[in-house]
Amino acid sequence: MIEHYRHILDFTLSSLLRRKGKNGALLLVYILIIFILASVLFFTYALKHEAALVLSEAPEIVVQHTLTGRYQTIPIAWSEKIRKINGVISVRPRLWGYQYDTAFLANYTLTVPAENPPESGSIDIGSGISRMRSAYKGDIIAFAGHDGLSRSFTIRNILDHESQLLTSDLILLSEADYRDFSGIPTDQATDLTLRVRNPREYATIAEKITHMYPEARPIVRTEIQRTYDAVFGWRSGLLIVVFSAAAIAFIIFAWDKASGLSAEERREIGVLKAVGWETSDILLMKFWEGIVVSLTAFLVGTILAYAHVFYTSSALFAPVLKGWSTLYPIFRLTPFIDFGQVATLFFLTVVPYTVTTIIPSWRAATIDPDAIMR
Repeated sequence: MIEHYRHILDFTLSSLLRRKGKNGALLLVYILIIFILASVLFFTYALKHEAALVLSEAPEIVVQHTLTGRYQTIPIAWSEKIRKINGVISVRPRLWGYQYDTAFLANYTLTVPAENPPESGSIDIGSGISRMRSAYKGDIIAFAGHDGLSRSFTIRNILDHESQLLTSDLILLSEADYRDFSGIPTDQATDLTLRVRNPREYATIAEKITHMYPEARPIVRTEIQRTYDAVFGWRSGLLIVVFSAAAIAFIIFAWDKASGLSAEERREIGVLKAVGWETSDILLMKFWEGIVVSLTAFLVGTILAYAHVFYTSSALFAPVLKGWSTLYPIFRLTPFIDFGQVATLFFLTVVPYTVTTIIPSWRAATIDPDAIMR
């Protein structure tokens, strides 16, 4: 019995090699489709995983101030009243914002750190800014403030390369320098961050803040996480749409398989039936043929996608998914694979192709071999 199946497998491989041109083209398209889809899946879920780890340390609630739906600075005096809400552990005003550099066409993120802020006149910058502006520790760098006047700062430190996902475009400066740079008065802050004792009280506390200050906009950490998931999902969907032409090419190939066999393949089946092959043997041969092509494409495409995402930082389409303007951080994602998505990809690509190789073969194998050969 084992010898019987071994001979069928040998014949299957030799049959594939006889039509190496057609099968090779099909295999290349198949690998390309798997590579694209798996790359998008791996990169998207790895970024979501990284974002979830980062957001796990984010404030439970962020309170913003809005005026007619537009974002405004928030009075620091609000923090005293909000701190008295039952369940709130602490309230901290934050100072942060964005700066557009017209010379380098890049956006910087400016913030005042809660711990170890630079002295007045000094700043810490991300490695992306350092790389782009060729500025290093001890150098003097200038930025235009809110009034258009240039401010010069001495670089105290270059932020760690290992945190580039967060710090590539970041500038840390003192509170006095930030207020002078941005023009925010001393009684105002960008927003307020809250630490809450019980996660089940997030919605209740947010509602109390809204009743206390109708113009306030409390943002719960879970809402930020859902926003990140939606953004990465939208970007990955955009990539899949862009590469849909390759998917259409694969569908055409698969449809060609399902629509029928070539005259050569039908003749081959007729000869096999004439020399004593059973219908089950022919179906088994075609099944192995589909498995060899589809599994080879799936394994090669998945391995290439893994290497592309986790060893080259998704060099082909990272700018679309990362979302930074110019200061793309150089970082290597921690390998994270959603096996449920991989299984879905397997069943949506391998199983349909394998089935399409069997159905037309079954139709041909049930016809009289003499009729097929004629």
